[in-house]
Amino acid sequence: MKDSATSWYGAMWRVPPARWLAEYRAAWLRGDIIAGVTLAAYAIPVSLAYAGLAGLPPQAGVYGYLLGGLGYALLGSSRQLAIGPTSAISLMIAGTVVDMAGGNAPHYAQIASLAGFTVAMLCVIAWLLRLSALVKLISDSVLVGFKAGAGLTIAMTQLPSLIGVVGGGHNFFERAALLAGQIGQTNYLVLAIGFIAIMLLVFGERLLPGKPVALGVVALSITAVTMLGLPALGVPITGNIPAGLPTLEGPALRLRDVEDIVPLAAGCLLLAYIESVSAGRAFAAKHGYHIDPRQELLGIGAANLAAALGHGYPVAGGLSQSAVNDKAGARTPLSLVFASITLALCLLFLTGLLENLPKAVLAAVVLTAVSGLLDFPALFRMWRVSRLDFYAAAIALGAVLLLGILQGILLAAVASILMLLARASQPHVAFLGRIPGTNSYSDLARHPDNEVLAGAIAFRPEASLIYVNADAILEAVLGRVRAVDASDVRVVICDLSASPYVDLGGSRMLHQLHGELAARGAALRIVGAHGWVRDLLRADGIAEKVGGLDRVARLDRLLGGDDR
Repeated sequence: MKDSATSWYGAMWRVPPARWLAEYRAAWLRGDIIAGVTLAAYAIPVSLAYAGLAGLPPQAGVYGYLLGGLGYALLGSSRQLAIGPTSAISLMIAGTVVDMAGGNAPHYAQIASLAGFTVAMLCVIAWLLRLSALVKLISDSVLVGFKAGAGLTIAMTQLPSLIGVVGGGHNFFERAALLAGQIGQTNYLVLAIGFIAIMLLVFGERLLPGKPVALGVVALSITAVTMLGLPALGVPITGNIPAGLPTLEGPALRLRDVEDIVPLAAGCLLLAYIESVSAGRAFAAKHGYHIDPRQELLGIGAANLAAALGHGYPVAGGLSQSAVNDKAGARTPLSLVFASITLALCLLFLTGLLENLPKAVLAAVVLTAVSGLLDFPALFRMWRVSRLDFYAAAIALGAVLLLGILQGILLAAVASILMLLARASQPHVAFLGRIPGTNSYSDLARHPDNEVLAGAIAFRPEASLIYVNADAILEAVLGRVRAVDASDVRVVICDLSASPYVDLGGSRMLHQLHGELAARGAALRIVGAHGWVRDLLRADGIAEKVGGLDRVARLDRLLGGDDR
């Protein structure tokens, strides 16, 4: 019985709320309540805007914040992360589900909800398989390009609402061309409303950081539109938002009923996980605690399951809403619970006030929210510092603009992996020379004043020796050997001190190099190999060919210098 109780207690302690509730202080309650109410005030206009961006009824966005936050509070490991719809996921839903639904609005909403269920399922699978580490394969440079492409694409979807035209198109360039053709149809009253809203949002954020400025702008616009009777003058408004809480039920569709639902959910999960973990780590570092990347899969899964049960669509943690939550004083995920309570009260009693909300104001909210995605200074810095990173970012940016969010993020993931392989496949091979007056050796290419070794070539692969780069290293070394008179080279020394790992492909390369050198009457020697590397090379029969693998073998001793 005692062992069973101990096991049960240990299992409960692994659930995040058990840890932060055990440390909870009464002084934190006020901050969590204020943060929850502030987050709800931020969430109302943003969730309405993002639901429209996703092509769903406005209440679907509110449901995502209300239920997604509760799900994350149960299993998430971050104490400040706020969960809800995001611009990129909303656009991904809009760009993908429209073709799946075939113009059927109820079916459209059901597919979007099924995507949330599928994200939750994939989160559990990824958690079981410990796949959280795979997200590290997507580089920061690719994310910069992806976010810039997403920001530009989202902006282009909102500009028609901002100027009062129909818009249209399937990708950034089609939308831009159609918008250019409709400029002459601009509704200047709608444009004025949108422009004023943007100015108020921009200056309000600067003057009142951390405050629910967007809610104030929304309230002001509703008041002005209602008093001036602007809907009668052709100003598009949100319209009726059903009052009441969402009903909870399982998916109306099965996975096999919807083609391509799994790739859509995988793309949503990739976006959600990257953004959530990145934001969560930033706030964890600020407040001196750690988040568990693997546990975040369960937190995001619980959030998406809860949102989908309430007819919402996929949700994620975002930096902007989390910053609002943090600045308002959130100390624990209890702030998400208070935010959900506040949103529930709004759905019960205040939806009637939102009917006259101009769509131009929602477009302004989205445009100001996504402006942070456009980090062009980072792109220019990549161009100056690392062209390879710049090209990877440019590929991601172009893929999103041409193909859309879903295909863009998947291509961005492939670009990250290819960039990693490209770097690994072409490592620098340093050919060493003696530093004058010493028994130390360094790269001749970087230090031309080094002394060239007499009768020997020493090289140091500056990477692990693996199947991806083995042939490139072999060609580099043989090219160096061919460049000198064969009779002048008696020994070739491989310094593995910069190679922490060698696989069988790398060992095969050393066998080939030994054979090529033996045919020329030269010997191969190995120095600097790490312990695990020596074990593998001995097991593969290299040690006998190179005169042994001594853990204390050094280049200066092998070349006959004294030990300094």
